[in-house]
Amino acid sequence: MRRRLFALLLPLTMLAGCGSGAGAEDGKFAVVTAFYPLQFLSERIGGDQVSVSNLTKPGAEPHDIELTPRQVGDVAGAGLVVYLKGFQPAVDEAVAQEGEDHAFDAASVVTLLPASEDDDHAGEEHEHETAEGGMDPHVWLDPVRFATIADKLGERLGQADPAHAADFTARAAALHAELDKLNTEYATSLKTCERRELVTSHEAFHYLADRYDLTEVGITGISPEAEPSPQRLAEVAETAKTTGTTTIFFETLVSPAVAETIAREVGAKTAVLDPLEGLTDSSHDYFSVMRANLTAITTALGCTA
Repeated sequence: MRRRLFALLLPLTMLAGCGSGAGAEDGKFAVVTAFYPLQFLSERIGGDQVSVSNLTKPGAEPHDIELTPRQVGDVAGAGLVVYLKGFQPAVDEAVAQEGEDHAFDAASVVTLLPASEDDDHAGEEHEHETAEGGMDPHVWLDPVRFATIADKLGERLGQADPAHAADFTARAAALHAELDKLNTEYATSLKTCERRELVTSHEAFHYLADRYDLTEVGITGISPEAEPSPQRLAEVAETAKTTGTTTIFFETLVSPAVAETIAREVGAKTAVLDPLEGLTDSSHDYFSVMRANLTAITTALGCTA
């Protein structure tokens, strides 16, 4: 069970945030983001006019992060907090304590997909992290929805910092165009494939599969920490054999053990598919990782452009 220290930390965080207002130490508009995809959007759209800090450290699993007193103070003192409500309870709590008037909820500006109805693949009881109302939070893996979030964030930044509104709008439009191009690359590359079943260690790629007419077969549900039941392992193995699956995907921040178990049973190989929740290599960004994912998927599914 998550330890709730927020009430004890609040007096410290009130002091930490006091007087910081919308300005960072360098005089730029201060933006605090919850995890990597939102950091990426904020930096690309904010440009030199903003100072962006991220609450989730590189390489950390974002679902269950706990905030330090300093981080809660950063939330309190930010000009804008960019988060996805329901995905990270500690961030939600910090935003709620300070009021949502200085926050941008990415989940509120696009239509979310429901979490899988059979999100009970775990062999033991587990607290699944989903967005508000049991919705799937991994919306950034759909370039089309991500482009809409970019547009809305540009507008919200402009409201918070009117002096640079035109710059934010222009950068958001440019980023939208890049995401449109990425969407076209995915749609073209995945149009004709030998298989359309994407077997993954957990169901993080629902939006990507839904956008490009693929079927995600998750070994576990939304939570990457859940342990699959023996029944679920058998079901996935049978599906993989039936569909001729050649690759079982695991993620950058999750142990490959379960994927390797299925792969051995069905005679398949394993490969990485990055859900982009936390960037582990600073030499890459959202676009390079998404294109690496596309290469891995087209290879695994036998696609021909």
